[in-house]
Amino acid sequence: MMKIAIIGIGAMGCLFAAQLHDAADVVMIGHWPEQLTKLQQDGLTLQELNGRFTHHSIFATNSPIDAAPADLAIVLVKSRQTAQAAQAAQQLLAPDGVALTLQNGLGNLEQLTAVLGPNRATLGSTSAGATIIKPGLVRCAGQGVTHIAATDTTVHVIQPLVEMLNRKGFAAHLSSEVDSLVWGKLAVNTGINPLTALLRVPNGFLAENLTARAIMAAAANETAAVAQALHITLPYPNAAERTLEIAQATAQNRSSMLQDVLRGAPTEIEAICGAVVENGRLAHIPTPINQKLLELVKSIGESPLTVTDLQQVLNHE
Repeated sequence: MMKIAIIGIGAMGCLFAAQLHDAADVVMIGHWPEQLTKLQQDGLTLQELNGRFTHHSIFATNSPIDAAPADLAIVLVKSRQTAQAAQAAQQLLAPDGVALTLQNGLGNLEQLTAVLGPNRATLGSTSAGATIIKPGLVRCAGQGVTHIAATDTTVHVIQPLVEMLNRKGFAAHLSSEVDSLVWGKLAVNTGINPLTALLRVPNGFLAENLTARAIMAAAANETAAVAQALHITLPYPNAAERTLEIAQATAQNRSSMLQDVLRGAPTEIEAICGAVVENGRLAHIPTPINQKLLELVKSIGESPLTVTDLQQVLNHE
């Protein structure tokens, strides 16, 4: 049986752990005290898409050594924590083990390969969604599609994982287009995450409100334009349409950035909109929408913006 370490005990880490734990030997690793205590004492409760509650007893620890030797480490922490996750992966992986990042933003794979080497790390993109209701309780908000890149040195672990995910109801696919996966997810993230955080709304609101939908499309299309300038082909033909589809498919979900804002935690805005702005500058592609969303989230206050407020701010650009 494959041994899988899930690095990250937030919503997405819990979702993947719950789905995989009866098909693999799963260990969760994290440092959120309230969540870790709850997982250790009472286990994990998952509210599935149909509303049914399932309970899962999964070993959880804050020590990577407790998970060694693992065949696979799935990294599902915030981008600012990737360097720490890479060190944890180095401690817990078997000699031929592989680390897989399913995180948001750019630069995560590079941080993993800097520690583990280029042959022991890969990346994927998932449109699955999950929300922490309270410590120990997570709601699935959409399983979406998961694409994972595999190379000659990682396929021995990634191929069985993809098969496992498909058996568990995830639509999972192998891909060799690494940059395409990263930028495809980034375009969706730039459209959805900052807007949900600024407006304090679930993903579905962006699909229903015409003004929010237009801003979402503009941010995603800017990201796609930067990708095109970098000669990267996205894994879908239209960034705005794909972002709208994801917002609709995960309508009840609170994005990870919204969850961060609601609990007063730092966001991943630099790794998302900030990465688009920086790459746009290098490629000489204007990114005014992403630039303004970056500034707004960095200076976010306690009160949400209205759609009208947001439109007025963006119209001044």
